[in-house]
Amino acid sequence: MKREFSAGGIVYKKAQSEKRKPSSRAQVEGAQNTEILWLIRRPKGGKGYRGSLGWTFPKGWIENKLKAKSAKRKANERESPEESALREVAEEGGIKAKIIKKLPTLKVFFTDEDNQKVMKFITYFVMEWLEDLKEGFGWETEEIRWVSKDEAMGLLVYKNERELLKQAAEGLTGT
Repeated sequence: MKREFSAGGIVYKKAQSEKRKPSSRAQVEGAQNTEILWLIRRPKGGKGYRGSLGWTFPKGWIENKLKAKSAKRKANERESPEESALREVAEEGGIKAKIIKKLPTLKVFFTDEDNQKVMKFITYFVMEWLEDLKEGFGWETEEIRWVSKDEAMGLLVYKNERELLKQAAEGLTGT
């Protein structure tokens, strides 16, 4: 059985809420009306694309990279899951974010285009949005959206991503 490793981000940002109206004068003076929005993306299909074309969180392969150990580049080493997740969020989501916490790693099974069984490990991190990137999202993404938790629960294709969203939202105010 072949093994694959991926990482991604479940990214939130706090936004001014127009939906929530204060119910008392104290709330108007003391509380901010913020809501938590979640980044989801719809991938662009194409040659070699294996996943669903529905809404998901940014994620992708943990890639190999060359690291300089001296003046010569010797070692071909794998990215850390954190590095990969931050890179994928930038490439597929068009944003810069910071990692808040790691979520449990998912293990999924499927059969690839060569009819080989694959066991894939996907490590997600809860991330907080820092800024939009000038270049926007990359070629692998058709569209991104910032949506409420309820909207995301209705749009996300994969059940395991919906479960992780529930965990990611725990403890955040405005969800």
